[in-house]
Amino acid sequence: QVQVVESGGGLVQPGGSLRLSCVVSGRTIRGQPIVWYRQAPGQEREWVGGSWMGNDYASFVQVRFKISRDNDKNTVYLQMNSLKPEDTAVYYCNFKDTWGKGTQVTVSL
Repeated sequence: QVQVVESGGGLVQPGGSLRLSCVVSGRTIRGQPIVWYRQAPGQEREWVGGSWMGNDYASFVQVRFKISRDNDKNTVYLQMNSLKPEDTAVYYCNFKDTWGKGTQVTVSL
């Protein structure tokens, strides 16, 4: 059974950085697509970016965010730089249609 656990969220000031982790168990992520989403209060869940043969990102996080993966650790990372208040959301990882519970990111003074 596939399980997905996100971590690394927190409170950060505008312009700051965070690195989120997504640990997958139950199946190897090697060679498989994995995707990050986020959901802000009162908003629909939106796609942030994905990793498979390469990486792809939503236009609103281009350059600022970077996805990387460690296949040996079965973990995918989302490095978020130059954070803005509008990046405040719960960030989710999705692997093989399995969602984690998310990790809260709050960007505020």
